[in-house]
Amino acid sequence: MGRAASNRVEAYIAGAPKEVRGKLKQLRKAILAAAPEAEEKISYGMPYYSYKGRLAYFAYFKNHVSFFAMPPMPEEYRRELKKRMTGKATIRFDFKEKLPVAFLKNIVKARVKRNSEKI
Repeated sequence: MGRAASNRVEAYIAGAPKEVRGKLKQLRKAILAAAPEAEEKISYGMPYYSYKGRLAYFAYFKNHVSFFAMPPMPEEYRRELKKRMTGKATIRFDFKEKLPVAFLKNIVKARVKRNSEKI
């Protein structure tokens, strides 16, 4: 990950409302822990991570944060996240809700594995 890209993601987080910055930092840390070789940058105005293909995005909105995993979402994860999913692989969390960090890491690891197998 280049320092310039890292600075842009840090600026994105710093520009978020104070009450959501902690969640965004958690999401970033979880993604990078699950995919330490991932490239980090801003794409479509939000933090984006890739490793041998697309991995994930995250963003904040007025009342929630979203984690955008790349479809297809493995079925076992879809069942677990049924109440939080708003699209094929979009997961919403209210600002006050605790993030399932370990679970999100598993989703990213599954995508890293899938991307690695495509090559």
